[in-house]
Amino acid sequence: MNTGKLLIGFGLILVIIGGYITLGGKFPPLGRLPGDIIHRGENITFYFPITTMVIISILLNLIFRLLR
Repeated sequence: MNTGKLLIGFGLILVIIGGYITLGGKFPPLGRLPGDIIHRGENITFYFPITTMVIISILLNLIFRLLR
């Protein structure tokens, strides 16, 4: 694997983590975003984090494309 691509990938991961830590108080945490479906019944709670899954999928897709 090309060392340059590996360093860019690690750098992007660090930037994303640093941005989340820095701006973490201003944005809802992953799993509690608008678009995540939560249905609470009497005896059951159904949770489907669709927005969170889309965001994670996009981020992983970008990282893997850079490392390719």
